[in-house]
Amino acid sequence: MSVGETVETEPRRRPGRALRFGLIVAAVLLLLFGVPWWTLVWSGNRWPGAVFAAGTVLFAAAVVAFPFLMFSGHGRHHRDGAARAADTMLGVVWVLFVWSLLGTVLRAVLALAGVADPARSRIVTASVAVVATVLLLWGYAEAMRVSRVRRVDVRIPRLGQGLDGLKVVLLTDTHYGPIDRARWSRGVVDVVNSLEPDVVAHTGDIADGEVAQRREQAAPLGDVRARLARVYVTGNHEYFSGAQGWVEHMASLGWEALHNRHVVVTRNGDSLIVAGVDDRTAAGSGLPGHHMDHEAALAGTDADLPVLLLAHQPQQITGAVAHGVDLQLSGHTHGGQMWPFHYLVRLDQPVLQGLSRHGERTQLYTSRGTGFWGPPFRIFAPSEITLLTLRAG
Repeated sequence: MSVGETVETEPRRRPGRALRFGLIVAAVLLLLFGVPWWTLVWSGNRWPGAVFAAGTVLFAAAVVAFPFLMFSGHGRHHRDGAARAADTMLGVVWVLFVWSLLGTVLRAVLALAGVADPARSRIVTASVAVVATVLLLWGYAEAMRVSRVRRVDVRIPRLGQGLDGLKVVLLTDTHYGPIDRARWSRGVVDVVNSLEPDVVAHTGDIADGEVAQRREQAAPLGDVRARLARVYVTGNHEYFSGAQGWVEHMASLGWEALHNRHVVVTRNGDSLIVAGVDDRTAAGSGLPGHHMDHEAALAGTDADLPVLLLAHQPQQITGAVAHGVDLQLSGHTHGGQMWPFHYLVRLDQPVLQGLSRHGERTQLYTSRGTGFWGPPFRIFAPSEITLLTLRAG
């Protein structure tokens, strides 16, 4: 080392970056909570002083408490009570925000019809409140129910006749978390077993929390029955929740953890490669040995055999196309989970849900997810247990 060289032993603090981040978060929260406050409390409602004061205090308390509850609930300690409160608050304020914005259309129509304030604003307020309440109640019921079965036929030209009719059940994004859903998990497994699958695949985001926290909710997965294989890959949320622990736990439950590797399933003389890659965020997690690696997943495979690939995110389809995969199974998007959030999802992912084709050979099936993340609501984005029947081609 030369005299002029120095060694940086600690990362440099960048107060400017932290300040910008704080300002962005504050602006988003003020907008998210402020728009519903303006619609429901202020605008032209002319509520009595006590009503105005109570509504303002309620929204102010919520906007202050929300970030603390969120960081406490979803930080490294995973405090479930705080997480439940923050997630529910986020879902409620999102719906109020969206319908408050849409309420401006009704406000304009009423203004053109000659309806003056406070009647105009109170009609808008009542409409927003009623619609939001109905959607939240319905969305909660949709989130908490055992997922419906979605049946899809997929024709794979390279699939041998001996595998025609192979039944693959896809689970993904179960997100066992702050709300205890052990009973729900048992119901999902009962549905899966009733379908008598040949292969059951879980494409990640099993849980939010370490294995020790979510062991009871995940336990029913050990009772999943499949004739040929039970296979699993990591999602991005595993890398907030002890990914290696989940890989090992799924193996202990009898699942093949396809950690950049593959298995071969055979029926009636024909074979199918079932491969899996880590989530695309794995490399950035710093966890040794975790990264997306299609080469390793397919190493030693017969190039003439069809390939079914498990990859958590639809965006990983680029690698599937490059490696001649026949069908990729993914989740991650939740189908948007709460309308109209799906518009934001589409900014990051090439597909929201369903079967799509990419290149000459590769198809992608994207599930809307079996569970939910965060807010316990599903609005215009129902969950699913997917039964894919593979057809020779």
